Amino acid sequence: MSETAEALITPELIAESMSYQEYRSMIDGLLEEDKTTGTNHSEAMIGYTRMNVHRMNRLDKQVQLSAPLKEALKAVDDSWIWLVLTEAWCGDAAQNIPPVARMAEQNDNIALRLILRDENLDIMDEYLTNGGRSIPKLVCLDADTLEEIGTWGPRPATAQSMIQQMKQEEDPDKKEWVKKIQKWYAKNRTEELQSEFTALVKEWS
Repeated sequence: MSETAEALITPELIAESMSYQEYRSMIDGLLEEDKTTGTNHSEAMIGYTRMNVHRMNRLDKQVQLSAPLKEALKAVDDSWIWLVLTEAWCGDAAQNIPPVARMAEQNDNIALRLILRDENLDIMDEYLTNGGRSIPKLVCLDADTLEEIGTWGPRPATAQSMIQQMKQEEDPDKKEWVKKIQKWYAKNRTEELQSEFTALVKEWS
């Protein structure tokens, strides 16, 4: 953790962060007013957010964690905070945060807390991916000291490599690439995400 991140991730920030349920309720409230998180309340961004609510609802019902992942999570003895930078309109956030929330539920020692990227760009800029403000980004913190233990994000390795392929194209059709990535998520059914977290939780413990 950089000195800047250390200065920014404070007990006050954690106290003001959201639980998963608070995050979901906030999104529902914004959509009732035809708004989303951030400053861009265009029809497209609101459409993405509504689609993400459907995705999160589906994942909340369907996600089943693997036995090795459950075992790794239940073995965590230290108190952790999983601080996640996110936004309601972000497709990758909708695919990954519900299973991460299910993981955190497995052990009272793990507290999932969410903050909005665009309200915390100073923190986001400490956790860039290839120079970009990609989300979701999870920072695992020691709950007592707020020292960084490790990070994950913004997406499983296969999805990340698809993004890299898209960026290498001269004139990529972003809509087609987004469709490809969302199809991959649907087919993979959180398996790669769970595999990554099984390894990370053991590494962080």
